[in-house]
Amino acid sequence: MKFTLGWLKSHLDTDADLDTIVEGLTRIGLEVEGVHNPGEALASFRVARILSAERHPQADKLQVLSVDAGDGPMQVVCGAPNARAGLVGVFGAPGAYVPGLDVTLKVAAIRGVESNGMMCSARELQIGEGHDGIIELSEDAAIGTSFPDYAGLNDPVIDVSITPNRQDCMGVHGIARDLAAAGLGTLIAPTVPEVKGEGAGPDVRIEDAEGCPAFYAQGVSGLTNGEAPEWMRQRLTAIGQKPISALVDITNYMTVDLGRPLHVYDKAKLSGGLVARQAREGETVEALNGKTYTLSEGMTVIADDAGVHDIGGIMGGAHSGVSETTTDVIIECAYFAPEAIARTGQKLALTSDARTRFERGVDPAFLDDGLAIATFLVLEYCGGTASSVTRAGKPPVVGKTIGYDPNLAETLGGLAIASERQKAILESLGFTVTADWQVTAPSWRRDVDGPADLVEEVIRIEGIDHVPPVALPRTPGVARPTATPQQKLERRARRAAAARGLDEAVTWSFISEAQAAPFGGGAFTLANPISEDLKVMRPSLLPGLLAATERNIKRGATAVRLFEIGRRYLEEAERPTLSVVLAGDKTPRNWRSGKAQGFDAYDAKAEAIALLAQAGAPVDNLQVMGEAGDAWHPGQSGTLRLGPKTVLAAFGMVHPSVLKAFDLDGAVAAVELYLDAIPPKRATGFMRPAYTPPALQSVRRDFAFLVPTDLAADQLIRAVRGADKAAITAARVFDVFAGQGVPEGHKSVAVEVLLQPSQKSFTDEELKAIADKIVAAAAKQGAQLRG
Repeated sequence: MKFTLGWLKSHLDTDADLDTIVEGLTRIGLEVEGVHNPGEALASFRVARILSAERHPQADKLQVLSVDAGDGPMQVVCGAPNARAGLVGVFGAPGAYVPGLDVTLKVAAIRGVESNGMMCSARELQIGEGHDGIIELSEDAAIGTSFPDYAGLNDPVIDVSITPNRQDCMGVHGIARDLAAAGLGTLIAPTVPEVKGEGAGPDVRIEDAEGCPAFYAQGVSGLTNGEAPEWMRQRLTAIGQKPISALVDITNYMTVDLGRPLHVYDKAKLSGGLVARQAREGETVEALNGKTYTLSEGMTVIADDAGVHDIGGIMGGAHSGVSETTTDVIIECAYFAPEAIARTGQKLALTSDARTRFERGVDPAFLDDGLAIATFLVLEYCGGTASSVTRAGKPPVVGKTIGYDPNLAETLGGLAIASERQKAILESLGFTVTADWQVTAPSWRRDVDGPADLVEEVIRIEGIDHVPPVALPRTPGVARPTATPQQKLERRARRAAAARGLDEAVTWSFISEAQAAPFGGGAFTLANPISEDLKVMRPSLLPGLLAATERNIKRGATAVRLFEIGRRYLEEAERPTLSVVLAGDKTPRNWRSGKAQGFDAYDAKAEAIALLAQAGAPVDNLQVMGEAGDAWHPGQSGTLRLGPKTVLAAFGMVHPSVLKAFDLDGAVAAVELYLDAIPPKRATGFMRPAYTPPALQSVRRDFAFLVPTDLAADQLIRAVRGADKAAITAARVFDVFAGQGVPEGHKSVAVEVLLQPSQKSFTDEELKAIADKIVAAAAKQGAQLRG
């Protein structure tokens, strides 16, 4: 929420400077997001008088002016129709930046006549919409004065972030109340005028008491809807609101100033009385934002005999809006139930300043006073005659009474505060406190529900920075482990990935539909996302990593090695996953190897096996099977499994069509480890014996087999390892050859086998027996020992 320092001081009598107020706001829980001074951008512009205005010799619509901005006459060429001798306006000298034109002024020749700067319009200075002529100031304005100083534009704008529970601070008056309680001044109570109405009040009634418990209204007839007063327009402009007309500006001003949204209807556009009722299924309304909304049952609307005119508490309708021809109005001041407002706003995806306040909860006891202030402003600046007030329904009773113990400030809040001080704080915030500490919350604090809320109020005003740091009590003895097996698994995997030189990334759990499509699309899509790029819950971690890879490569990275541990959101469950992306140069170019080497599917497989090993998976039992899926390159990808059904990982090269979707050039290798598929270790109940290295030296034997071309090396290795599980501790392929000397349809696969004796060294006969078992096991796979 934004407001100016001067606006705040109309509610707070204080000598505090801007820095003190900003610090105080943050200290009491109203975090300041920013402060800026709109007058700083116009510091180069000054009040000036036109001494003379002569016709331009070369252009009928231009004039040559002699302008005095306090430094003597200067020649300026101007095309404004209202430029004339004696006019006092705003002058920008050469070097001044004109925000509305996005230009910096300089001495220039216009149709052959030198011009030194310009006289400015309101639109050119971005302080209004007027552009038909230059700004006209009062004749007694001091020539040479800084225009921001003259116009009161040097009023800093403060932007405060209001948490959802603080509905009382959705108006400048509420913020001033908090600052006064914090000792930064004295709160100035709003003046509630006495407006005497004549004749009957407007015809209003309620049919939806649940959505709109109270509907107050007052009419004003015979008014003139011109411009709002200058001070009001300046304040609204400073906070980014465009002044429209006196009637509209008054309602907008009341919303920000006192946190009281209102609505004004043009009585001439209504058919019969106004009623607060529920919408009928399929009804439509064109709102003030120009959009048409289809309504449904359960939505509270304000309607007349002809149809809906207002989405209650959210946005008025275009058909009954006021205009410059409006002469008779009905001012609505109603209370709408926060829950109903929130449901309607979410269904329609419609936000407004009124909705923001009503769904948090406006002050239900401020209906009469709010309507009186609004009616007074209308009469003051638009004229006319007020009617009596019509009051339909009753606002809800608020102001919960809570039994409070002052000792809670210390036991619950951690700060000992004298009872008298606590009472003073609560009373300064509008609470009433009895002698026996029965505390009644004010009508504008529907968020206060129990003693803990009162402790929060006392502590934040006293100063949360005064709460002394106290260490939590520690249970004696050795701390018990709290991490779950899944958390321990993720920690091991994270450390292993980092130790292998991979950089951890944290990407969004939401991705765009386009990013999810190559991976089968998302099972869950948000109906009301904050962005179309964050709409689908990711079915894979690879889209986020590929997007990060694309950003890194486009910023000059030659090698990208990223990993992430997170969740995939599938239709049946959330799946913990570790994903890796390898892109760019595996090794840079150098004088020995020549050009740079990229990553391939074998690099991805090596990463997958290494990470699975560190995660505790039985990698010796893994089988390589099939392609990984549509997002992977066919023939250059696969899965690692324990049996045909338990898939532990997918690895390989990413499909070129996927890379194109992410604007990536070149090959990219990737891995997906499915952490929840890794079988947990069996609990034996006994400590594992200490590692003892073998006492006897191992024996290595090499075998060369002729195998069919379509036989996977992995299948051959598993057969060899199973030939004698007691003696064979490892087996690996160290050479593959096809060509001269190898029959057609076959390949030569060389396997190194490691044999480890246990009790005594192998004899020649034992080694031959083991070798025969290996050859026999390989033969069952269609392998033949080469001679």
